[in-house]
Amino acid sequence: MITVTTNAAEKLGGIMSQKGMQASHALRVFVKGGGCGGMQYGMTFDTPREDDEVYEQEGLRVIVDPTSLSYMEGANIDYVDNLMGGGFHIDNPQAVSSCGCGSSFRTAQSQSAEGQSCGHNH
Repeated sequence: MITVTTNAAEKLGGIMSQKGMQASHALRVFVKGGGCGGMQYGMTFDTPREDDEVYEQEGLRVIVDPTSLSYMEGANIDYVDNLMGGGFHIDNPQAVSSCGCGSSFRTAQSQSAEGQSCGHNH
């Protein structure tokens, strides 16, 4: 299961409400290959597909495909607003290393895959 904090749910719910899609869409969280750590996080608004896992938290529906869930099981999505600017942060307990960019990571399953150097200290 992927957890969404109250801050993140409120921010995402506000965006969906502004776009008029709160009733028809959900937050899709996924991973894809690439990035300096070997894998990248992604989030978009989408409708559920037949094989998706669907969770409802804080009034927000979250959908994840089975492959992405295997890399993100137990992850926590938060929204942080500070002097450096606001943004979504994913804390993934399966990530054994991550890049300073915050959107690229590597898991034990993907440890043998070679990621590109990002120039950040890990």
